[in-house]
Amino acid sequence: MKVLLASTYELGHQPLHVASPAAAMRAAGHEVRAVDLSISRLTRRDLEWSDGVAFSVPMHTAMRLAVQAARGIRKSFPDLPVCAYGLYADFGPSTGDSPIDATIPGEYESALLRWAESINREQPFPSGPQPIELGKTAFRTPVRSGLPSLDRYAHLRVGDDHRKVGYTETSHGCRHRCRHCPLPAVYDGRIRLVDQATVLNDVDQLVQMGARHITFGDADFLNAPAHSMRVARAVHARHPDLTFDITTKVELIVRHASLWSELAGSGLLFVVSAFETTNNQILALLEKGHTRADEAAAIEILRAERTEIRPTWLPFTPWTSREDLRDMVRFLEDYDLTGNVDPVQLTIRLLIPKGSLLLEVPDLAPYLDYYDDEMLGWRWHSADPQVDALQARLVELHEAGSAGGLGVDKLYSSLAGEIMGLTNYSVTVAEGRPRLTEPWFC
Repeated sequence: MKVLLASTYELGHQPLHVASPAAAMRAAGHEVRAVDLSISRLTRRDLEWSDGVAFSVPMHTAMRLAVQAARGIRKSFPDLPVCAYGLYADFGPSTGDSPIDATIPGEYESALLRWAESINREQPFPSGPQPIELGKTAFRTPVRSGLPSLDRYAHLRVGDDHRKVGYTETSHGCRHRCRHCPLPAVYDGRIRLVDQATVLNDVDQLVQMGARHITFGDADFLNAPAHSMRVARAVHARHPDLTFDITTKVELIVRHASLWSELAGSGLLFVVSAFETTNNQILALLEKGHTRADEAAAIEILRAERTEIRPTWLPFTPWTSREDLRDMVRFLEDYDLTGNVDPVQLTIRLLIPKGSLLLEVPDLAPYLDYYDDEMLGWRWHSADPQVDALQARLVELHEAGSAGGLGVDKLYSSLAGEIMGLTNYSVTVAEGRPRLTEPWFC
């Protein structure tokens, strides 16, 4: 079969979740074309060539864009099979008029192969959501040929130095069950490891493509610390000048304090960690597994090893108060984190997709409004209407400032000043700290 694998958005990285199944498809004898719609257009020639189109949807934005693209396909090619695969595959429209025939969540490669093989059979692949598959997969080295070059994607910026970035993963899923995260709804506290040889082969080819920095995009790099450390050591042995970043939970930064010296010596530049809020009650409702004090401890542990932390935030939830937001701004300034947080993080609003574990929390029920098929999530309102109005105002300020080319100092100061309720609020954002040029949010 001729299969078009399409990525709509993968956080500004060359899409691993197209490159990996491309390897499996080609090994099974299928012809494959890859397209990244965050950079290229889906052309009529692509669709005329294809026997089927499969959209990679590892995140919420990717699924929303895939639904839009699939609607366009339906207008001109109504009989062309279309599927969506990946973490957010089951979080699409809830109505019966979805433009996507089949959705494949979880460890999708085996089911994706069955879908491709079914295209030319009398017995079609079942439509609609498929059972979640979490079986172990023997992954092949991702096929990255046919995708845009690394210079088209996010770069690492350290002062005046810009480095091409490669993106790969050492594991899928997550052992933890944070209630607001989509992973527990799919993986239910389980992980699947990518074997070390496959990871190393992928890093080798990314380096050959010009990468000087690697983002390990695992939901949590320390889900399996022994495996992760073996990979980190092996990568450093092969490429001693290569730097990297990882994502992990606050509680694991604290629990595995003894690992950070070796990781820093192996090239670790920064750690992304979901702080979310400084309010301990909200952290407990989300089942984050950490407290405000743990956040402070994690910062100190990493900085003792000259490793920066890039905390991500979820400032707006149904339970957020104005004082919570002010405390977050004070926390960022007290711990010298203004240079580590993209201003957009101050605007983020809780996303509640279908199947979210948060829907099981009684404290949420009074604030739920309705499920929005266009947004692919539940609409909700805050306990304090002024907080909702503030969030909308911050989004407007961020969009206007970004469109107008406002510098990071002024943009951050504008948003923080609005939160603090102060005019002429001025914050000096520390420069030179390592960051990716694509702000992190889904």
